[in-house]
Amino acid sequence: MRVRFHLPDFSGNYKLNLLFAEMLKHRPEFFREGVEIASFYGVFPPSIWNGGRTQGGVCDKAFIKNVIKSFNERGIPLRFTFTNPALEKKHLSDTFCNMVMNLANNGLNEAIVMSPLLEDYIRRNFPDYKLTSSTCKRLDTLEGLLGELEKDYHIVVMDYDLNNRFELLEQIPMELRPKIEFLSNACCEPGCPRRSAHYHSIGVQQIAYNEHIKKYPNLPFDAAKYDPDHFRDCPYSQRGLFEIRGLRTHISPDDIWEKYVPMGFEQFKIEGRTASPINVLETYMYYMARPECRDEARFTLLKSMENSGALSFR
Repeated sequence: MRVRFHLPDFSGNYKLNLLFAEMLKHRPEFFREGVEIASFYGVFPPSIWNGGRTQGGVCDKAFIKNVIKSFNERGIPLRFTFTNPALEKKHLSDTFCNMVMNLANNGLNEAIVMSPLLEDYIRRNFPDYKLTSSTCKRLDTLEGLLGELEKDYHIVVMDYDLNNRFELLEQIPMELRPKIEFLSNACCEPGCPRRSAHYHSIGVQQIAYNEHIKKYPNLPFDAAKYDPDHFRDCPYSQRGLFEIRGLRTHISPDDIWEKYVPMGFEQFKIEGRTASPINVLETYMYYMARPECRDEARFTLLKSMENSGALSFR
């Protein structure tokens, strides 16, 4: 049995994720059967190719090299969220993103894509990267999903409005099911009519942020100035673990092991790139720890974080 989890933010959650990977390796008795870390996904800011969540900040080359080495030497891929739908041809030559791709170009790491423009660029210039088709494409019909699965993608992330549509999931050929990834803990309102527009607006904001810090590195970035239609005040974006469990798109851990895995599905993504580290940690416990071991596993991880300086209550 393989239950493969794609976990959020190798950059912002670097210490948390590194400690979690070590705990999974050394304390397997804490975890449900078959749990694997399939990847840590995200970007090194400031990445103009980034999509899905606007991410600010600046990472230097030494940090980038260290993160790549730390996870790759444990056999864990980094998966870059290069899903900005607002990219233009001029953005393909971005120095920072190309530097990152060259540094991580070792055959293990991966990229998530949405823009055909960027996908074609990566395929031509970095052919050793495995590519994932992004949830930002909104593959919310069976026909659209099956068509995408026929293309040359390592993984296809299904639109999470289909998560619990078992009458449709049962129609997917068995041999294709291991390629489908489920976003299990989405905070977005099911059936949200603004979701595609929101993804595009986030892409516009990411471009504006990158252009801003090049010109004004010491001045704060005002998103509203560049993109007044950005859905910054979305009432659902900060929902926590205990608020989303009643949504019809939510996939519970029991459902993963009792329904999805027996059907032949094995890829599950946990959302959380811009969530608080506490929410991310608790979500890891919820999905991957055995229910009877959650308290000890949580304490062990928090203690490791405190000892490493990643967490302090002083």
